[in-house]
Amino acid sequence: MNSLDWAVLIGYFGVMIAIGVWSHKRVDDVSDFFTAGGKMPWWLSGISHHMSGYSAVMFTGYAGIAYQYGITSYVTWSFPIAIGIAIGAQLFAGRLNRLRSRLGVASPLEYLKNRYNLPTQQALAWSGVLLKIVDVGAKWAAIATLLSVFTGISLNQGILITGVITGIYCTVGGLWADALTELGQFVIQLLAGVAMLVTVMGELGGFSSLWAVWEKLPDNHTQPTVGPYTLTFLLAYLFIKTFEYSGGMWNQAQRFMATRNARQAKRSARLSAALWFVWPAVLFFPMWVAPLLVETKKPDASDAYALLTERLLPHGLLGLVIVGFFSHTMAMCSSDANAISAVFTRDIAPALSAKARAWSHRAGLLAARLSTVAFLGLSMAIATQVNSPTFKDIITIVIKWVAGLVGPISIPFLLGMLRFFRKSGPTAALGSWAAGLFAFWLTNYGLNGVQLQIQIVSPVATSLVLFVLLGFVRPEDTPERDAVLARINSDDDGPAGAAGAAASAASAASVAIPGQGGGAPRDGARDGTGAETKDGA
Repeated sequence: MNSLDWAVLIGYFGVMIAIGVWSHKRVDDVSDFFTAGGKMPWWLSGISHHMSGYSAVMFTGYAGIAYQYGITSYVTWSFPIAIGIAIGAQLFAGRLNRLRSRLGVASPLEYLKNRYNLPTQQALAWSGVLLKIVDVGAKWAAIATLLSVFTGISLNQGILITGVITGIYCTVGGLWADALTELGQFVIQLLAGVAMLVTVMGELGGFSSLWAVWEKLPDNHTQPTVGPYTLTFLLAYLFIKTFEYSGGMWNQAQRFMATRNARQAKRSARLSAALWFVWPAVLFFPMWVAPLLVETKKPDASDAYALLTERLLPHGLLGLVIVGFFSHTMAMCSSDANAISAVFTRDIAPALSAKARAWSHRAGLLAARLSTVAFLGLSMAIATQVNSPTFKDIITIVIKWVAGLVGPISIPFLLGMLRFFRKSGPTAALGSWAAGLFAFWLTNYGLNGVQLQIQIVSPVATSLVLFVLLGFVRPEDTPERDAVLARINSDDDGPAGAAGAAASAASAASVAIPGQGGGAPRDGARDGTGAETKDGA
């Protein structure tokens, strides 16, 4: 990097902070901070959903897979994600939006205390927060690895720089800042990705290289499934990613909650799915042909894309591509921070402290911002240990830990919104969650020689089977829980439909779950009639 590249990078950081400061004016309460007040356009939500779904790991871990194995990096990664989101558009996107518009919640998990009970909500909340600290730590490590390749600064310095910049804009501006910066990051990545594609094609003989270059590459580069990335792995990944990207990752659920109504939430999901079909293929092509242009130094080839950009791109454009690396990771990490802050502020803290249940409008917003900073700090600390014997390497964390553990958390959360699983209550939710976590430990650490696809799919499969089975063996449906489901599943998004759903569920709105401090609405909650309340007004 030279001074021109640094100018591009510093300018990018400055714009991100400026967007955060501007977004600060749009944040008046926790509803604005966590769900943009339900005013986000569907196209912005869709782009934000897409951008918050992957990070610089694509340019490190997945670049190594593309370098070694070819198109399987697309077939077994972004393709199943696109399919999963398309499925989720029909099953979950609209219902997630109704959590906000019908139940008045600001956190994805806030509805669980009425759908199941408080212990279930707390189990999912705590385990999800701990998992995300590790997950986001891996993202910081990935982006710092890239920064060290280009600038020579240490891993810890890279983690500190990117974490602090992200913390400023997402803490100040909330979800609005996340979404608007992700829109800017998408435009930057579009320019950088196309520039890299055109440069690589020019190096390999022009536009015809798109189809003529494959005979020069290893035979396995054109095989859709190869090495450890088998057909079984593909199917397992599709199964997991359907839950993960349809709302199992809470930051993804927030994007659907932030749109004006369920119909727009579905449009948002379809746009994200379309982007996942197309855009990763554009980014992957330079990685697929990289063996013809560079020789990697790392055993896992995770430095392939960085070496490619250093060799081919002129200064200034090199800086733009580096900004593209940052854009993905900062998008995911900031959105995760907002989601975790929502869960802590709305779900965990009120269960631990009576003072939290009585937070004023100002105190709730301050708690949201402080918890965002705390989460970012913890994840940055974890990032410094990402290559330790406990966590091994970046790609291990992303594929194994996140894919393996998100299933047991997302099964009760997402399937709990569907009428078909109305009989699955707290026993099914907690039992499936605990069994899924045990399955993760057993296949990853308790047994030796377990195949990668089994390690990944066994936790979510175990959770799914038990969630359904326990619902039939020990049904726990009640009129109050049925009323919650009625409000989430009503198809009419107009005012009359919302009012009708609210009226049919009046009993649920008035029920105070034992141990939850009664039924008084908190800041930004609804009082059961559909009217929004603030500070008890």
